[in-house]
Amino acid sequence: MSQPTLQRRLGLVQATALNMIDMVGIGPFVTLPLVMGFMGPNFLLAWLVGAALASVDGLIWSELGAAYPAAGGSYRFLKLAYGEQKWGRYMSFLYVWQTLIQSPLVLASGAIGFAQYFGYLVPMTAWWQPKLVAGTVVLLLIALLYRRIEDIGKLGVALWVGVLSLMGWLIFGGLTHINHPVAILPAGGVGALPGLLISAAMGQAAVKTIYSYLGYYNVCHLGAEIKGPEKVIPRSIFLSILGIATLYLLLNWSVGTVIGWEEVQGWQAGTSDKSQFIISVFMERLYGPAAANLATAMVLLVAFASLFAVLLGYSRIPYAAAADGEFLPVFAKLHPTKHFPYVSLLLLGGVGFVFSLLFRLGEVISAILAMRILVQFVGQAVGLVLLRRRRGTGALPFKMPLYPLPVILAIVVWLFVFAGIAPVAVNWGGVAFKLYFQVAAVGMMALGTGAFLLWSKQQGKWPYENK
Repeated sequence: MSQPTLQRRLGLVQATALNMIDMVGIGPFVTLPLVMGFMGPNFLLAWLVGAALASVDGLIWSELGAAYPAAGGSYRFLKLAYGEQKWGRYMSFLYVWQTLIQSPLVLASGAIGFAQYFGYLVPMTAWWQPKLVAGTVVLLLIALLYRRIEDIGKLGVALWVGVLSLMGWLIFGGLTHINHPVAILPAGGVGALPGLLISAAMGQAAVKTIYSYLGYYNVCHLGAEIKGPEKVIPRSIFLSILGIATLYLLLNWSVGTVIGWEEVQGWQAGTSDKSQFIISVFMERLYGPAAANLATAMVLLVAFASLFAVLLGYSRIPYAAAADGEFLPVFAKLHPTKHFPYVSLLLLGGVGFVFSLLFRLGEVISAILAMRILVQFVGQAVGLVLLRRRRGTGALPFKMPLYPLPVILAIVVWLFVFAGIAPVAVNWGGVAFKLYFQVAAVGMMALGTGAFLLWSKQQGKWPYENK
């Protein structure tokens, strides 16, 4: 009896839909007021910076995804780039190791944001009520994803329609009710841009906007399930980035023309911060409470749709590593009739459920970026250079323009974002201290290195194959 395998059933429409609903999620709705708080009248510039980084990094993902379309995305890319038998094993193991933590963090961030907006419809006064909502969302996602990939593709397109409908309604509302001017360039004009771009405020705001753009590469995680991947993967990545950047800029401009940045900063400085429901307040101001409730319900639908795509993509990463013999074998199991990696889905969903009960939204967003930048984004950019040198470019289905400039820009900006992640104040057992997420990320890498060495020694593989 033959073993079940992943099936190539997703075309350009489904791939782009899954990317875009992954990107939107709850991110722009919860980070929009935070970016206004950091950047004041220059908040649109932070969203342009996020789009620019996504575009540059998208070139790296497109070249790698088109050339090596397999399940697991970065796991496969890192292993090939650094050498399948030696350092590639280490880098790809570190990535999967971090995925077991950071992908549930992504899931938890969306669930926590969902619970935050749900509080507009159903006020929650007890501390446990938002946690109950967030945990329930994660469990429902697991149940919905426990099915065949072609059914998921159809459901993804339906959810995508909901995303576009909501964004269109919000943008239309702002376009027809302009009360405040919104500028893209700072007051000092083009000459003030360099200082603003490297400012601490931009660093903080960029962390939030980049978080909201993450997901343009989700199609690479599903590489083994994409039809015609050498064309579909690059196209879906850039269609996603272009579409979402346009929607984000129009959404922020629309909200900013109705609710000025000064008002948002005033809310944040007060005892009752209405900015956490800024979309709901925006719609209530334009059309009344009934429209606000409907818009809030649609925000919740969008958030749920994004988490659906997130958990779908990440569940393929431990599966790919285990099927390759580089991770715990139990993760290589596919469902016998539905043909999907059910063990990986259940584990990541389960950890995400726990995280959704433990953490706060701001902490989760910072932790997500800190853990991903060094191994995945920077490591992958360096890996592309190594692959080009070793294998050449003659067989590449997609070649990035202006190479190596996009790679250099991506590395520099990712390191800038990494340095810009602010610490959070923590009080543990009466002892107050600051938690630096950069230190936590390096600590997780150190733990992963130890786990890799133990795993390799048990398997008799590099660096222990002859010892």
